[in-house]
Amino acid sequence: MRGSEFAELKAFVAVVERQSFARAAEHLGLSPSALSQTIRQLEGRIGARLLNRTTRSVAPSASGELLYRRIAPLFREMAAAVAEASEATGRMSGTLRINTLGIAARTIIAPRLSRFHRAHPDVILDIVVDDALADIVVGRFDAGIRVGGQLEKDMVAVRLTPDLNMVAVASPDYLARRGTPRSPADLHGHACINWRLQMDGRHYRWEFKKRGQRLEVPVDGPVVTNHADIGVAAALNGLGIAYHFERDGVGELLAQGRLVQVLADWSISRPGLFLYYPSTRHRPILLGAFIDCLLDRKPFDRL
Repeated sequence: MRGSEFAELKAFVAVVERQSFARAAEHLGLSPSALSQTIRQLEGRIGARLLNRTTRSVAPSASGELLYRRIAPLFREMAAAVAEASEATGRMSGTLRINTLGIAARTIIAPRLSRFHRAHPDVILDIVVDDALADIVVGRFDAGIRVGGQLEKDMVAVRLTPDLNMVAVASPDYLARRGTPRSPADLHGHACINWRLQMDGRHYRWEFKKRGQRLEVPVDGPVVTNHADIGVAAALNGLGIAYHFERDGVGELLAQGRLVQVLADWSISRPGLFLYYPSTRHRPILLGAFIDCLLDRKPFDRL
C-alpha cells in the first residue's frame, strides 16, 4: 500500500470515529479543506461515496460502514502496537476516547487531569460528558463511565467509587411555599425536577426504600433534564424538588443550607461509578494507565 493510500484510509477512520470533519482535521493536524480533499481522493479511487455529509453531521454510507468495519480493527491494532513500543521506551502516545457521566467528569476525572498529563504528555484525552447513556461501541469510545446498574452487557467493569447515596433536595424558599413532603406519595402534590436517563423519552422513576419497602415513584414538574447541573440549578432557584447523587456537589449545598434534604428516611444508595469497556476488545495500554490514574494507583502515587 502506498503512503498516500494509507493516509486516505487513516483520514477516513478519523472522520467516522469523530463524526466531524473539524474534529478529525484537528486530530490529524490537517486543515478541514485538506481533509475533505483527502476523502474525495479516497472516494474517487474506490468509486463509491463513503460519507454522508450534512451541515450538522457526518456519518458513513453503507459502503463506508463496510469499509470502516474491515479497516478500523487494523488501525486499532497498529495503534496498540505503537503504544506498546512507546511504553517500552517509557513514554506513551495516542488518543484515548472516554464517554462519561457528568458526576464522574467533575469528581473523578477533572481533579486528575493535570497529574495524568504530567505522566503522559503525549497522550490526548478525548472526553465526552454524556448523561444520556450513549452506546460506547456505536460511538467508538475506548471506554465509558456509568453507575454500576446502568452498565451495558458483555463489558469488563472496573469499580471507581463506593456506592453512591441518592438525596431528594429542595431550596428553603420552595419548602416554605409548598411545604415538606413526609412520604414519597406526597411528591405527587409537588413540583419535581424530572430526570431523563434514556434518549427514548422515558423519565426516571424516583426510587425509595424504608424498612424493606421499596417504591418507584413517577413525578412531574416544570423541568425535565438529563444533566445534573440543570437539575441542581432548578432546585436552587426554587422550581421544585430534585433527586441527585449526594456526592455530586449536593452535599456541599446541603452543608451551606442552600438546599434542604427531604424524605431522608427513605433514601437509597446506588451502585458506584464503574469504568467499563467491551470484553471482546483488548484493553489498550493507554486505558490501563488512565485507570491506574483514576484509582490513584502506582506510579501516580509518586507524582
